[in-house]
Amino acid sequence: MLETCPSIAAAKPALEVHALGIGGKADPVRLVFTAPDGPAIVASLVDMGNRFRMIVNEIDVIQPEQPLPRLPVARAVWLPRPSLKVAAAAWIYAGGAHHTSFSQALTMEHLEDFTEIAGIELIRINAETRIRQFRQQLRWEEVAYTRNN
Repeated sequence: MLETCPSIAAAKPALEVHALGIGGKADPVRLVFTAPDGPAIVASLVDMGNRFRMIVNEIDVIQPEQPLPRLPVARAVWLPRPSLKVAAAAWIYAGGAHHTSFSQALTMEHLEDFTEIAGIELIRINAETRIRQFRQQLRWEEVAYTRNN
C-alpha cells in the first residue's frame, strides 16, 4: 500500500470507495492513482541503537503490466537497482525497515547532503551494489562510527 500525496500521480487521481474489510468500520474513500515511469528512490531511517542509519535504494518506476483493480490505493511499481535479489538482501543486511519513503523528486545527492548535515549514516543501494562488498562496507561503517563516537 502506498499512502502518499497525489502530486506523484501520472494522471488525475480518482476518488473511489472500496470495502475496508477490517475493524468493522465504514468503507473509506481512497485516492487511487499510479506513479509515472522514471527513476526514483526509496529510503528508510532506522535506529541502530547508537546512531541513525538512512538506507536508500535507487529504483526505476514502471507501469503495471495489467490493471490492478483489487489494489485500491496509490501505487508505484518499481524495479530496484541492481536487482530485486541483490537489493532485498542488501536492505535486510543493512537493517532496513518495512516502511519507506518514496520520491521521484529527490535524488541520492539530496539525501547525501541531508545525512551529512544531520550526522546520519547513509547506506546506498544502487546499480553498483555487490553483496560481498556491501557487507564489508557495513562492517567498516560500524567500526568507523564506534571509533569516532
